[in-house]
Amino acid sequence: MAPTADSPQATSPAAPRRGFVGQLQLELGDRVDVSPLTKALYSSDASNYRVVPEAVVLPRSRQDVIAAAAVARAHGVPVTARGGGTSCAGNAIGPGLVIDFSRFMDRVLEIDPETATAVVEPGVVLSALQERAAPHGLRFGPDPSTANRCTIGGMIGNNACGPHSLASGRTADNVVSMTWLTGRGDVITVGAGSSALGAVPGLEAFVADNLAVLRTEFGRFGRQISGYSLEHLLPENGRNLAAALVGTEGTCGILLEARVKLVPRAPAPALAVLGYEDMPTAADDVPNLLPLRPLALEGLDARLFDVVRRAHGAGSVPALPAGGGWLIAEVGGATSQEAVAAAERLVAASRAIGAVVLPAGSDATRLWQIRADGAGLAGRTAAGEQAWPGWEDSAVPPERLGGYLRGLEALMADEGVSGLAYGHFGDGCVHVRIDFPLEKDAVLMRRFLERAAALAAEHGGSLSGEHGDGRARSELLPAMYSPEAIRAMEAFKALFDPDDAMNPGVVVRPAPLDADLRRPQALPLLASGGFAFAHDGGDVTQAVHRCVGVGKCRADPRGEGGFMCPSYIATRGEKDSTRGRARALQEMLNGGVVTQGWRSPEVHEALDLCLSCKACASDCPTGIDMAAYKSETLYRAYKGRLRPRSHYTLGRLPDWLKLAAPFAPLVNLAGRVAPLRQVMMAAMGADTRRSLPRLPRAPFRWDRAARRRPRTPEGREAGPKVLLWVDSFSDSLDPGIPRDALGVLAAAGCDVEIAGPGACCGLTLVSTGQLTAAKARLRKTLDLLVPHVRDGRTVIGLEPSCTATLRSDLLELLPEDPRAAELARSVRTVAEFLGSIGWEPPRSAEKLLVQPHCHHYAVMGYDADQELLEKMGCDVETSAGCCGLAGNFGMEKGHYEVSEKIARDGILAKAAAAPDRRLLADGFSCRTQVRDLAGLDSRHLVEVLAEALRAEAPAGAD
Repeated sequence: MAPTADSPQATSPAAPRRGFVGQLQLELGDRVDVSPLTKALYSSDASNYRVVPEAVVLPRSRQDVIAAAAVARAHGVPVTARGGGTSCAGNAIGPGLVIDFSRFMDRVLEIDPETATAVVEPGVVLSALQERAAPHGLRFGPDPSTANRCTIGGMIGNNACGPHSLASGRTADNVVSMTWLTGRGDVITVGAGSSALGAVPGLEAFVADNLAVLRTEFGRFGRQISGYSLEHLLPENGRNLAAALVGTEGTCGILLEARVKLVPRAPAPALAVLGYEDMPTAADDVPNLLPLRPLALEGLDARLFDVVRRAHGAGSVPALPAGGGWLIAEVGGATSQEAVAAAERLVAASRAIGAVVLPAGSDATRLWQIRADGAGLAGRTAAGEQAWPGWEDSAVPPERLGGYLRGLEALMADEGVSGLAYGHFGDGCVHVRIDFPLEKDAVLMRRFLERAAALAAEHGGSLSGEHGDGRARSELLPAMYSPEAIRAMEAFKALFDPDDAMNPGVVVRPAPLDADLRRPQALPLLASGGFAFAHDGGDVTQAVHRCVGVGKCRADPRGEGGFMCPSYIATRGEKDSTRGRARALQEMLNGGVVTQGWRSPEVHEALDLCLSCKACASDCPTGIDMAAYKSETLYRAYKGRLRPRSHYTLGRLPDWLKLAAPFAPLVNLAGRVAPLRQVMMAAMGADTRRSLPRLPRAPFRWDRAARRRPRTPEGREAGPKVLLWVDSFSDSLDPGIPRDALGVLAAAGCDVEIAGPGACCGLTLVSTGQLTAAKARLRKTLDLLVPHVRDGRTVIGLEPSCTATLRSDLLELLPEDPRAAELARSVRTVAEFLGSIGWEPPRSAEKLLVQPHCHHYAVMGYDADQELLEKMGCDVETSAGCCGLAGNFGMEKGHYEVSEKIARDGILAKAAAAPDRRLLADGFSCRTQVRDLAGLDSRHLVEVLAEALRAEAPAGAD
């Protein structure tokens, strides 16, 4: 039978070598994983490539690594070391044994302020090292944009650099010594000095025999990262074997431990943002600015900021000078004033057509974050097409950068492709992802890469400036190296790995650059009955392949106000990251180790702990929406089939609440009797440790007095026309909230009407994948609400998740109905609306701890609420991250432990540390979670406003 999109073509990985897995499991037990799901997760990194491993090991000690490598060596199995899996060139995937250091071998073993060094295990995330070094006024110099998820081991593997390598040097310049496991199985200590080369038999002779080629072809400029950095072996360069092994991409052995240098932190940096006509013109000015010794000098295409504005609004980008391209120069100073003065001197020296100076603060931080998100933002072209790595890391001497960029732009135009450029212009390094048509084949990509390699070589450049060559560029090394240099690299590797078992196919004896590509294997799968995937041309495959593996979901962004990804933060398991889930779905669509389509157990295991929080839709620069993908998966997997029990109970909660309302006293009594409650929760498919929400004596819809339309006071003109939409949760579980909302809107002078019964967003149906029923409910909601919109009324939502559904999912579920866009444009939160009419809120000096709902954060943003609370005079602390309940997720059986951990590490920890602050949580889930787990009361924004209004009212006022 021919493969179809619903039954993807399976391509089986190579059969495991006889006895290898068994011996590995005997030696290492539960540190070994050979499950199909794990193979799917580790078959890709952040590159274009897919190579399925035979086994994955998560070592807990160097002894585990040595043992695993020994078993692989005995069975002739190749070995690939992996850190955060953020390699853009395919350096961190392999066909044999993959060793993931990031899960357990992640300790900072020592910080020595006197020598300004640190000792680390390979799996230490760079930001964790920076946090440990910060109290001593120190930091690790190289700082790639993936600093909050890349590992030191991965940085050593690629010779990573980052913006501040302009001042601090590359990773190779910042490694003192390493403990190294060779392909032969020897554990050696490598460093620099007269005796350093003696650690490896034959290395002294190798250097002596190759002096001429090492001196003439290697180390010609700072960002010559392609190939091996053999110039460090020369006597005049200190015989630095440690530096020479940095950037070997796991092909010469495995790092077990490293001592690295630390540098002083800049006390008060400032930014000079310089505008130019275009990117090549900006590059032309780089040599002019380097003598002023900026700490960093970055280039950014103006169109990258257009991507951010489209996704998050104009306010998401700080004010910038005119131009089609910018240089962002960071300069330091002992004080903020000194740094600003230095930035102004740099502006004066530039040839920019406009400039802005930003002192350290929120605008500068936001600009750096946009730069850090470059890899994800550039994953789409200006026209919105998918763009891919492959030529994402070339470098030339800085004085040649302008000419090189003009040549690169001409080459892209000639080949009919495009991309958004950015990079470390002060070092001559350019990052650009290009819209190769990989959904078809790799013919154009190969031709372009061959021509681009020749162009870089013409400018004295390097195929890679910090990402390494991997599977993407190793085949192209002859474009910049002579046959003698290629043979020298082969000979160097042979001294450490004579059997070519360490990450084979990379740098030496390379695999073809168009072999093992992931995207061409994936068949199109058109939207059908569920989400429209309109932003991806109606193609589910294209939507899922938005994830290119940048791995931002593997970081903990809560300290910077981010929310993604709560399940990964709780478990630190790759399968529980947004990237891991995307990989499982991609494998399902590509065919391979996940073979049962939408019903594949691997897919459902990966999606099980997804909270459907939508944070990835906001925080991931690729715009991936795993909540929608999970809903679509459940829809297709259970279409026409019996569903899990919780889908019929929690998934249809609004219906059950209406049925239960007349029996509220009995339901509440049952909830207080533990055995009865546990039976009821078990019958619902919920965890029996959870409480039943307490039902009010009467839902809001029964309160005729409250539902009576407030009159505009005499003598006052009718104010803004609003429609208060009372969702199922507010109506049936918290009727005091809509009552207070009526009072607040009346105080704001609004002409208020209340939406009739039956207007429901279908959120619980969406989250459980009951999309046919959700669409029917949304059509009814359109019937009820759109006439009011056409009458000029703004729809005010109270429950954030319901409001977000009408702002986002409605458009994806009913794209053919023009009323959907009409309603979505007219729905506002209370804070958004009150801010838009310029209302002066009542004053309050309350100290608040705020838990924004995830959907509120991801879809609407919380800025309007923050501004309103600050305008009131409240002292606000915000708890970033999910509360952990997330609607039906935390209630369902099997999710309690993760739900509780998310809460205890997040909002409950904040609440315990600030007992003087009252909790504000607009989301019913958030209020339920803190009450259920900690007995804490919390209020909705309208309740805070209503209390403040009552406090301001004259005595005796009604």
